Amino acid sequence: MSDLSIGLLLFVVFLMIVVAAFFASTETALMSLNRYRLRHKALSGHRSAKLAEKLLAHPDRLIGIILLGNTFANFAAASLVGSVGYRLYGETGFAVATLIASIVMFIVGDLAPKTYGALFPERLAYPSTWVYIVLNTLLYPVIWCANLISNSLLSLIGVTKKQTASHSLSSDELRTLVAEANSIIPRRHQRMLVSILDLEKTTVEDIMIPRNEIAAINAADEWDDMLEQLRSSPHTRLPVYDESLDNVIGMLHLKTVAQALAHGELNKEKLIELAKSREPFFVPAGTSLNTQLQNFQHHRRRIALIVSEYGDVQGLVTLEDLLEEIVGEFTTDPSAFHREIHAEPDGTYVVSGTVGIRTLNRTLGWDLPTEGPRTLNGLILEYLETIPEPGTALRLGNYAVDIMQIADNVVKMARIRVSGDTATKKH
Repeated sequence: MSDLSIGLLLFVVFLMIVVAAFFASTETALMSLNRYRLRHKALSGHRSAKLAEKLLAHPDRLIGIILLGNTFANFAAASLVGSVGYRLYGETGFAVATLIASIVMFIVGDLAPKTYGALFPERLAYPSTWVYIVLNTLLYPVIWCANLISNSLLSLIGVTKKQTASHSLSSDELRTLVAEANSIIPRRHQRMLVSILDLEKTTVEDIMIPRNEIAAINAADEWDDMLEQLRSSPHTRLPVYDESLDNVIGMLHLKTVAQALAHGELNKEKLIELAKSREPFFVPAGTSLNTQLQNFQHHRRRIALIVSEYGDVQGLVTLEDLLEEIVGEFTTDPSAFHREIHAEPDGTYVVSGTVGIRTLNRTLGWDLPTEGPRTLNGLILEYLETIPEPGTALRLGNYAVDIMQIADNVVKMARIRVSGDTATKKH
């Protein structure tokens, strides 16, 4: 080395710094690649992405190549700089040159390249894969031996290659990913995707039509009363029960009723026969919406009756209600969303006590608590811990509530005004 000129030695030092910077920057770039974007590019035929996937499938080999190259470059640079310093200024020059070389290698050969690799991973990772594929072939025997020793040492502490990090996302992590994709996914599509993920957390009880609001036909009623109910019903499918809603005998489709009427065959006996031809579809309370959607698909049904653990009918859920949890209401007029919600000119809302909390939040963009009671009446009674009188006022978070009507120990109507004040309660 003493026969080489100082200029040539410094040029080799420069090359070693470049080599060290290459390994440092590409290591960070490859490890920082978005695995899902990488997979998408690989499936799309991107050759560099395919090679990157191949390299990252064996991280021990890739890290071995990088460390081997980085160690060689750092050691060679330090040795050469030390030699130059010694030739120029003796032992003092050797110490000073080695110190300077360490600082330069740290900043120029390691810190700056790694920062660049973290900021622009794809710009560096994809081109570098071709270099690593060549190095992996040339250095395979050395890397294989080094990894054999390394993996043997790791096995002593219970670590094996099979214990690789999982890159799959949980539903909560996927929800966060969707929420952060503002610039990629339109806001409406984001809400729909999050709603789909929430189907597993939401049950049929959260969206059901409660028992006392189910439109159904009593087979024990007079024929004229049954006809009047058929004429005034806005629904195309109606449960038919005998005396009690817990004794549903079938589901009646108004299309079959119209056909019987057109043939002059419609009477009470025929109506009951048509209802019994379609058995009711029962689902247990607590069924998740995700499961219920599969139930609807599997059984080719659009309506299900929800029963408690004692077999009592609690409510009714339809396929339309379930789909609205994903896409929102099928109208753009908030005042037309529900008959139970009426917007007033002064900015308040007159709301039925039976309306669901989730319905209020989804329809009006509110954030009333959904962890406890499912209806506005239930929320008010839980908060007051007593049956209120008409004229009672309370505040639920940012919502001022005035009780307008009470009947049968149930809040029938309440006026709600959005407010920013703190929660208080008065009678």
